[in-house]
Amino acid sequence: MKVVLLVGLLSGLRPAFSDDRTERDKQIDAAISKALEHLAKKQQPSGAWVLDQFGESTSSTSLAVMAFLAAGHVPGEGLYGAKIEQGVKWVLDQQQANGMLVKERGHGPMYSHGISTLMLAEVAGMTDDALAGRCRDALKKSVRLILAAQSVRKDHGSQGGWRYLPSSNDSDLSVTGWQLLSLRAAKNLGCDVPAENIDAAVEYVKRLSVRNRGFGYQNGSGSSPTRAGTGILCLEICGVHHSPEAVGAADSLLQDPLRADQEWFFYGAYYCTIGMFQVGGRHWEQGKNHLIPLLLNLQAEDGSWSGRQGQERNLGTVYATSLAVLALSVEYQYLPIYQR
Repeated sequence: MKVVLLVGLLSGLRPAFSDDRTERDKQIDAAISKALEHLAKKQQPSGAWVLDQFGESTSSTSLAVMAFLAAGHVPGEGLYGAKIEQGVKWVLDQQQANGMLVKERGHGPMYSHGISTLMLAEVAGMTDDALAGRCRDALKKSVRLILAAQSVRKDHGSQGGWRYLPSSNDSDLSVTGWQLLSLRAAKNLGCDVPAENIDAAVEYVKRLSVRNRGFGYQNGSGSSPTRAGTGILCLEICGVHHSPEAVGAADSLLQDPLRADQEWFFYGAYYCTIGMFQVGGRHWEQGKNHLIPLLLNLQAEDGSWSGRQGQERNLGTVYATSLAVLALSVEYQYLPIYQR
């Protein structure tokens, strides 16, 4: 186990450098602790976690695993180590011959694949045992699939991005976000990810900028808080810091912040929180004063969160709770991909 994580585990869920915790920090700690208890209870005997509408899924399992990782837990160690390891192994066992990380008949193959690739890269970056070796081996194939899907012939407006299937000839911001995060995490780990592939994806995201006030889902579509957060994080995580597109979108999020009654609220909370954290400065200080209390106030007594609008209502507590934990834990900075 890497030293930084050992220090973190010995000091509970708190980063070792943080001795002066505020009342809100303590509320976040308590909320995350209750949430992880809920997620632990929701794990299936197989090791998977489910999306209520679709059953066992590599995406829901990977989100749950990353929620534990984000709070400083690692596979095979401590209170949740066995559950994390079981979840990672279940995802690894689902990998298909072409590298796709998706359970048969899974929903939105490239969504699940991107999220799962990101998770495996984070596990490999936080541990140095045999499981990390398995993750690295799986990443070679999963990354190749992502790169091949990006290279499928597309019209100019879609070049550099991804869509639902490896063979898709168009792109959208949502699917592209997960592929870009996973490629960046894999590249940070030392996987073979050519710089030109990252650059092409960054240029695609920039083309979706809506007059430097947000980002569209596809070319010609308008922005929303969720889309703004997605675009911000994509650019910031790839080293394109404080670009006019990202800063303009961050300004728009301060003026028109994410609301709990909006569709895909938890998806948006994930991207907006981590995106604004990456921008930093006044955007993060003001943004978190809205986003963090909003999430804390929505947590149920059993530690879970549930979607209340649109399709999120059908996905269950694992999905919403995992994304809420990932958002709330951003200042812990345990996940390598989200470290500043």
